[in-house]
Amino acid sequence: MPDCAPPLAEITPPAQALPANACDTHFHVFGPAAVFPYADDRPYTPPDAPFEQLLGLHRTLGFQRGVIVHPGCHGTDLSVTLDALDRGAGQYRAVALLDPDADEARIAELDRRGVRGVRFNFVSHLANAGWDELARTVPRIAPFGWHVCIHSDQASLAGLLPKLKTLPVPFVIDHMGRVAAAEGTGGAAFQSLLALRDHPGAWIKISGLDRTSSTGVRPFGDAEPLMAALLEAMPGRLLWGTDWPHPNVHGDMPDDGELLNTFLRLCPDPGLRRQVLVDNPHRLYRFAE
Repeated sequence: MPDCAPPLAEITPPAQALPANACDTHFHVFGPAAVFPYADDRPYTPPDAPFEQLLGLHRTLGFQRGVIVHPGCHGTDLSVTLDALDRGAGQYRAVALLDPDADEARIAELDRRGVRGVRFNFVSHLANAGWDELARTVPRIAPFGWHVCIHSDQASLAGLLPKLKTLPVPFVIDHMGRVAAAEGTGGAAFQSLLALRDHPGAWIKISGLDRTSSTGVRPFGDAEPLMAALLEAMPGRLLWGTDWPHPNVHGDMPDDGELLNTFLRLCPDPGLRRQVLVDNPHRLYRFAE
């Protein structure tokens, strides 16, 4: 039985059309479990959220490209993600959970099929891989131009950033580091994120307003100042994503249209919108022209 709530069946329409080739850089595909079973040791059991449902969301919101973040509930079996990539007509890329025994040939195959990075969870309830595994993985992925994708939180971010800055590959911080919005833009954790504007290999996803919010109440307005500050400080290395279908939500279930409209309101300049939604993902995830 699922232990996560499903996404909203109806969402707010987008307030404005998105630029061509706009990319949702963070979402998951779950199952269907009858075809792609969940891992026996999974940290959570979501309701099915198959690729067809994701395509419907993207049509509604206006996204033509996307980046699948392979979920922990499927473990290192990448079948569900590779199936979505194969069906995505070249418009999708992915970030994987990589088997520790994956060799160069396996990584080369994944690269050909659209994988561009490896994700590591440092949030306690998601079965952390640990820094040692990350350090062993980096030399294998570096020749392919991949990055590491970091799911951190308020407790783990401070210890991770000094290590991440030493890596020979780029790194992406998911969901604004899940720092506590209640501390405001002057909080130590958020200031450490802002300081990444001076590190050329650092990227931040201005996603997961609900995961940063200290209230958990839609529309998660207490987290908006953090997104606005990042847009001002380092727009050339920001990525936006829905986080659909929002597994393990503990407050209000996000409305993906509402989340998108918040971004559009905080980023009114068309050129800046294109940079975040099109140009930045094109550069990091290597979409074809």
